[in-house]
Amino acid sequence: MITLYDCATAPSPRRARILLAEKGVAHETVQVDLRNGEQFGDAYRRVNPQCTVPALRTDEGVVLADNAAIAAWVEARFPEPPLMGVTPEEKAEIASWNWRMEFEGLLAIAEALRNSSPAMANRALPGAVDYPQIPELAARGLARVANFFAMLNDRLDGRDFVATDRFSIADITAVVAVDFARIVKLKPGEQHPHLLRWRAAMAERPSMSL
Repeated sequence: MITLYDCATAPSPRRARILLAEKGVAHETVQVDLRNGEQFGDAYRRVNPQCTVPALRTDEGVVLADNAAIAAWVEARFPEPPLMGVTPEEKAEIASWNWRMEFEGLLAIAEALRNSSPAMANRALPGAVDYPQIPELAARGLARVANFFAMLNDRLDGRDFVATDRFSIADITAVVAVDFARIVKLKPGEQHPHLLRWRAAMAERPSMSL
């Protein structure tokens, strides 16, 4: 059985949960308690030495330790419905927009959060190595998130999906980023009508409640 190492409160494993749900992939779930540092314990280090979630153990016993690897494997193993494109052009467009949702959205939010939260002192980056916070990066992260909302709103003007004319992994990453921004007290507003329309439409998909 496929096993997803998850944390119900974290954004990164939510991406994997939504992906598996959209594909209809049956799997077991193991919750990893990030709040209490379970990811640093010996038991989880044996699963994923990077000490991060999500991780996915395939039914052949291979452990995939990040969202990029999980998405690539799931798409190849369960090709329907296609979420990473069919034609070369679609694959390229989706890969590009998925990266932008990650870099300009998720990583900007993480930059703001991890460099300001007292609970993340010395944990400015995820993983097994401790890094100190840099307060100036928190302010930059907030500015980046505001620009992310504006960019995504412009992109969605007249469009139903982020990347191509069908739902894709780029929409999954974008939903998770938009929702995660609440952790730094930012959310789309009336100045983002296209973004709000798109997010309301995404909410109709059962996977988005995960």
